[in-house]
Formats: sequence, structure tokens, C-alpha cells
Amino acid sequence: MDLLLDSLHSAFLLLVSCDPELLVIVAVSLEVSIISTCIASLFGIPCGFLVSYSSFFGKRFLLTCLNTLLALPTVVIGLLVYAFISRRGMFGSLELLYTQKAIIIGQVILIIPLVTSLTIAAISRIDNRYRKTALTLGATQFQMVLVIIKEARYGIGAAVIAAFGRVIAEVGISMMLGGNARGFTRTMTTAMALEYDKGEFSLAVALGLTLMTIAFGMNLLFHFFQGRTWADAV
Repeated sequence: MDLLLDSLHSAFLLLVSCDPELLVIVAVSLEVSIISTCIASLFGIPCGFLVSYSSFFGKRFLLTCLNTLLALPTVVIGLLVYAFISRRGMFGSLELLYTQKAIIIGQVILIIPLVTSLTIAAISRIDNRYRKTALTLGATQFQMVLVIIKEARYGIGAAVIAAFGRVIAEVGISMMLGGNARGFTRTMTTAMALEYDKGEFSLAVALGLTLMTIAFGMNLLFHFFQGRTWADAV
């Protein structure tokens, strides 16, 4: 109990004093997570829309694969990406390993299935009459897409927020592809693991509190968007 109280006290002092090392770690985490989420959204949202409004052979199998990828361990993705970007890999000449770009690549692969699946779920709730009415009134295909996206905006927003929450808290990809380099690729989760191994809990607890605060804020936004989605459905 004394260890926990001392760690919490030291962590609180670090947070109040805005410890430079703490701020750098948080900044790196937010930077790679935001970039990863934006890239995954640019791919996942259009893919979700196309899958929702397309009929093709193997669609059910594709949906099954997407749902399966939601449970893919981060260490598996880390291993696969490592095999491609290591010195002996296909893209080894690009020198991506142990950089923020490597972390972003792994995180994008991790959350594209999540964004796509949740986008499909959000768009599937929209009454098909919106699409038919828009086309009947002379809307182009692009305008029809905008109408559907507007109606599903809360569900899509929830998908993006869930994806961000997934990458901000992952550790396997960041550790394996980033290398946990101080001030460059050290994220909140990898720093917490390192500090735990060193037996120094103050920074780890401070990062844990920061991460929990961010996760709590993301969950508040997620439930807000979910609530708006259900309200619209009713």
C-alpha cells in the first residue's frame, strides 16, 4: 500500500510540474495515434461505404474476415510488418524500422478493419429510402454518398473514436516496430512497460493516469456518438 501511495504522490507531482520527459512521451503517443487514425479513416470509411452498398460474390466471407481481423493480436501485426521492413525484408532499403513511420504503418493495419466494420454497421442502419429518394430527386452518385454519410455521421464518428482508442493503448506494435527510443518512438504504453521493468513506478503511474484520462475522454465521445446514433434510429 505504501508503494502505491508513494507512486501516486510522485506521479501527481510529475503531472502538476509538467515533467518534460512525460510531455515528450505523451506528444509522441498522440502524434502517431492521430496520424494512424486519420490514414485508417481515409481508407476504412470509403471501403465501409462500398461494401455496404455493393453486392458481390464473397461479400459474406469478406465481412467474416473483417470481423476476424478485429481480434488480431498486435504482436502478430508487428511480426508481419517487421518481416517486410527489416534490413533483410522487401522494404528494408527504406530504413523504416524503429521509426515513427513504422509504428504508424502497423497501427494503420491494426485499425483499418475496425473502422471499416464499424462504418459498415453505421451505414447499414440507414434506411435505403434515403438513397432512393436522393437519386429520384436527381442527385448524382457523389451527392447521394454525401447524404448517406451525413445520416450516418454519428456512427462513423464513433468508429473513428474507437479506432483512436485502440491505437493509443496498444503496446505490441509500438514496441516491436518503434524500438522504444527515448524522445523519438517511446510511447506511453512502451514507456510504462520500461519503467515497470526498471522498478521505477512514478513515471509509469503518471503515464497510466494520463492514458486513462485520454481513454476516458475517448469513451465519453464514443458513447455520445452512439447515443446520437440510437436517437437518430428511433
